[in-house]
Amino acid sequence: MVLLPFAFLMSVVITATPVFAAQLVMVEQRGCPWCARWKAEIGIVYNKTDEGKRAPLRVIDIHKDWPSDLEKVPRERFTPTFILVDQGVEVERIYGYQGEEAFWFKLGQMLKKLN
Repeated sequence: MVLLPFAFLMSVVITATPVFAAQLVMVEQRGCPWCARWKAEIGIVYNKTDEGKRAPLRVIDIHKDWPSDLEKVPRERFTPTFILVDQGVEVERIYGYQGEEAFWFKLGQMLKKLN
C-alpha cells in the first residue's frame, strides 16, 4: 500500500519532465562580447523557432562544472561554442558567432544530421 502513492508520484514526476532527444548547448562566459551579441540577435527568439523547438537551448558557463549528462561530449574552452547534442552524444559544433545568417545556415546543416 505504501508503494502505490510513491509509484503514482514518480509517474507524475517522470511524465511532467519534458525529455528532448536533441539540444543545442551554448558554451559561454561572462564578458564574452560575441556571446552577448548572439543573445541579442538570436537568443531572444531562438526558443520560438522551429530549430529551437527541435533542439532546445541549454547554456553552460565554461567556468562551472561540466554537466554529468554531457560526459561523452568533450569540454569546450572557446566561447561562444554551440554544440548540437543528441541523446548525450555530440553531433557537431559551431565555433564562434559570425552573425545571424551564418549561424542559422550552420545550425540548419547540423540539424539535418539528426535522425
